[in-house]
Amino acid sequence: VVGKAIDSGLIALGTHQLREHTGGSPHPVDDHPYGGGPGMVMRPEPVYAAVEALSAPGRHDRRVLLTPQGRRFDQAAARRLASLGSVLVLCGRYEGVDERIRPLFDEELSIGDYVLSGGEPAAVVLVDAIARLVPGVLGSPESLAQETFGEDLLEYPHFTRPETFRDQSVPGVLLSGDHAKIARWRRERAEERTR
Repeated sequence: VVGKAIDSGLIALGTHQLREHTGGSPHPVDDHPYGGGPGMVMRPEPVYAAVEALSAPGRHDRRVLLTPQGRRFDQAAARRLASLGSVLVLCGRYEGVDERIRPLFDEELSIGDYVLSGGEPAAVVLVDAIARLVPGVLGSPESLAQETFGEDLLEYPHFTRPETFRDQSVPGVLLSGDHAKIARWRRERAEERTR
């Protein structure tokens, strides 16, 4: 979906290497934490240099830092970010980021309470969730309206052919042709799943 959206010009996606903004430092992007401890910390200089180089006036509507302590990324955040013209996302790495870079960002987001090897998988989650909300990316606008979290509800159960499979039958209401009853059944099932 994202690849087709890029190919058709509906969205643009750029990736940038912080190493290009190090000025030849012997510790290009990371260094040992003050006070000791395991791991490496992302240095502030290349982050500031990259964000400043990529942030011509009016270029990005929002700057997002992906961090474990950020606000949980959800469908409402995806809708909000999709409504913007441009979003700059920094993928965290190593043990973390130097605290002094936080003022560069408008918000911090997290995709969940677990540890990843880097922020790139989290960035992929953001890109996918945001891109599919851009008008024209999905084939049918109804896909957005009726999907999971489209109305802050989990999606209702889906069934396809055959009508009966291993003694499990499709609910009769879905075979009835009564669109009002089908819509009511779907809404009730979505509400049950969301509880």
